[in-house]
Amino acid sequence: MKFVDRKKEIERLTRILNMESPSFVVVRGRRRLGKSTLIKRVLSETDIYYEADKTEAPNQRALLASIAAHVFEGIDSVNYPSWESLFNAINYRVDKKITLCLDEFPYLVKVSPELPSVIQKMIDSGGLKYNIIVCGSSQTMMYSLLYDESSPLYGRSDSDFRLNPIKLPYLQEALSISAKETVEEYALWGGVPRYWVLREKSGSKDNALSDNVFSSQGILYEEPQRLFNNDINDIVKTSTIMSLIGKGATRLKEIASRCEEPATNLTRPIAKLIDLGYIEREIPFGESPKSSKKSLYRICDPFLSFHFKFVAPMRSFIELERFAPVYSYFNEQFSTYVGGWWKKICRDAVTGNIIDGNTYSEASRWWGNVVIDGKPQDVELDIVSESIDKKTILIGECKWTRQENARLLTERLLKIALNLPFAQGKNVIIKLFLKNLPEEQQGNHFLPEDVIGMMM
Repeated sequence: MKFVDRKKEIERLTRILNMESPSFVVVRGRRRLGKSTLIKRVLSETDIYYEADKTEAPNQRALLASIAAHVFEGIDSVNYPSWESLFNAINYRVDKKITLCLDEFPYLVKVSPELPSVIQKMIDSGGLKYNIIVCGSSQTMMYSLLYDESSPLYGRSDSDFRLNPIKLPYLQEALSISAKETVEEYALWGGVPRYWVLREKSGSKDNALSDNVFSSQGILYEEPQRLFNNDINDIVKTSTIMSLIGKGATRLKEIASRCEEPATNLTRPIAKLIDLGYIEREIPFGESPKSSKKSLYRICDPFLSFHFKFVAPMRSFIELERFAPVYSYFNEQFSTYVGGWWKKICRDAVTGNIIDGNTYSEASRWWGNVVIDGKPQDVELDIVSESIDKKTILIGECKWTRQENARLLTERLLKIALNLPFAQGKNVIIKLFLKNLPEEQQGNHFLPEDVIGMMM
């Protein structure tokens, strides 16, 4: 697959590794984000890249020495009794600065807990001649290496690369697909490059689903468990929470009720999932995150969202290879599911962007009770954002349907806006984010290609 994005990361990592003095760099992020690929793109043939495995420490040192022998002939002819002796042997051989990368670093630390202290000693000695990169997918461990004050490596890193999923526009570039297809595929694969590679190899979305997702032999069939294994102890409770949210339980009391547990028992696992970037807490526009009692929880990773919506409920059919009900459910629900992600995509596009001359702050949803024509009504708005100068409110509606009437949608939103307390005394802008060209156009709509362009 074509390599897309990560240009800033490559430039920054290259600059740091080329500094006059040796650097210690941490690269972290969840599985499948392309951390190893990023590192390999900046390393040269004279650098040492070692991907750890789950074997004992003596074998790992022997393997690293054999890799280093491609740069320093004969260095693997010695049996190294400790990591310090091996690192010092490399240091002794270096006559010009190179880089040593220890990928899957958590595997090494698990069998050699002293390793962070060894690296700390080398950094603090002032005699280190080469760069060191440590990389790993255990978000909890990699974070603690940097920011836990009890960690030997606390405060030692010259740079912390925390990779995030790749932004939506690059999926269109990578797969060479239309804007509408990009939205649909992003709602499935998210911004994870490994998933994009599997999708490309399968040739189409449908083939990728049947090969990798809707199959008990598919490489992504058990993907959530693999992700959770890196950072979570109670996988059963975590999977239960994710499954319930995926099926539409978005309030804490509802999740707790279905788990048959007190809500207080779920506070910690939910906070953990938020820290890991798997779910997010939503509150209505204008409310305080600390005091709001209207919290909703949603899965914020598209692939996990897809899994717990379409795979988890259908596992029995998939295991029995009875695919008719699986695809019937998928075909019935997929457009609605994409519509939910279309709203999130559009909010991201508005956030921080300039629209009609105004720069907007973070866009969010709003839901609540509004009195319209003397009658209280429950209202939900897909997008609400305030301009940076606080003079303008943008209110948007998102539709992933065949065709809408722009005039009717605009009139309805304006009527609601007149009764919103936070819109009083402000200029109100109505925007429509639509899958297709609307009827009775009002000149206030954005189509998928427009939204993707806003996110570049």
